[in-house]
Amino acid sequence: MAGLHNGKTQKVRVLYSFPHKLGADRICYTAWQQVNGLAAAGAEVLAFPGVLQRPVPANVTVNPTLSWGKARISYKLVGTMRACIWHDYIVSRRLEQLAGQVDIVHAWPLGSLRTLRTAARLGIPTVLERPNAHTRFAYEVVQKECERLGVVLPPDHEHAYKEDVLRREEAEYDITYRLLCPSDFVVRTYLERGFERKKLVRHIYGFDEKRFYPDTKPRNPQRGFTMLSVGVCAVRKGLHYALEAWLQSPASNDGTFLIAGDFLPAYAHKLSSMLAHPSVKVLGHRNDVPELMRSSDVLVLPSIEEGFGLVCTEAMGSGCVPLVSDACTDLCMHMENALVHQVGDVSALAGHITKLHSDRTLLEKLRTTGLRAVPEITWNAAGITLLQVYSEVVASYSSRRDSHAIINRVGSSHDDQSTPANNTRTVTS
Repeated sequence: MAGLHNGKTQKVRVLYSFPHKLGADRICYTAWQQVNGLAAAGAEVLAFPGVLQRPVPANVTVNPTLSWGKARISYKLVGTMRACIWHDYIVSRRLEQLAGQVDIVHAWPLGSLRTLRTAARLGIPTVLERPNAHTRFAYEVVQKECERLGVVLPPDHEHAYKEDVLRREEAEYDITYRLLCPSDFVVRTYLERGFERKKLVRHIYGFDEKRFYPDTKPRNPQRGFTMLSVGVCAVRKGLHYALEAWLQSPASNDGTFLIAGDFLPAYAHKLSSMLAHPSVKVLGHRNDVPELMRSSDVLVLPSIEEGFGLVCTEAMGSGCVPLVSDACTDLCMHMENALVHQVGDVSALAGHITKLHSDRTLLEKLRTTGLRAVPEITWNAAGITLLQVYSEVVASYSSRRDSHAIINRVGSSHDDQSTPANNTRTVTS
């Protein structure tokens, strides 16, 4: 069982391997919050990031792999793939020296293949984080949508097809004991590619309730309706669907659609006529996202492919109602705390915008229900959930190993007692 050492119940000991800059933006922020949440939940965390970008709790042991004091390897100079491979090699060597001191290894994509193999050889269970859908699925669905729109992704774009990345990640999928999936949508993309359900375990991401909280002032029912989009303005996020739906809705006559995020130039050019509408305000990259959410009525995220959609929980915590596709987190529940449409259904999304523009009672109901769920969707809550997943995975791995040991002992016993006659008998099924 997890947490049992020398007959006494102790903390689950996790080696957390992250090949990038722990505490930077996007997945680096997600990983940093996971480490914080695990520490708060009571895990004993040994973190191996490539680089530590911002501090972690004092009870987390941190040993960076690609930095030494103020000196660090430049990911841009050596290339992300090469940096991840170096990180993986270093962690795998360190893991060799930690046999018996680690209950579980939590790894991240692209920087884990050697580490996962080493853990398997040492008999340590592993989980591989899947912050997004199956990479092959993501490549295919984004490429198809880009072709439909006539948008060409630059070769270095994260969703431009890269055979070396896909080959390495799929090898990681195969060798890890369990895949950590933050949403049912992610699970579905693996099941559709033949993965066994038992290999896929669910957890969640959270949000920082100290930054994202609702406005305490009563909302003016006469104020104009405001819809907000936050994040990288990319094809996969479905911003083109959001713009089409907005302009089909009467909300665009007297409301405002705020777009906070950087654009791929080719995508911005493709959407230029819709972006020029007087109700649409392109804000660029912003550092005041919590304030934008507090002052907006709804957040729109019509992604065609998603891992979790952190902005959904951040919006709910800010009192901003999510209007999302069914590729986003299942924490968004239709007509309970959000309105959910099928991927690409512009008419449905336009109807949802119109409904909340005209029905402020429903808007307030969804907003209130979302705020009520806040204690269950913070990063601390996510840390507790993840720690429970660790315990279940370790127990499952231990049970499997014990079963294999019994089978091997029984087999050896039969071999010892066999006679030449027994060895030559024919067995039929």
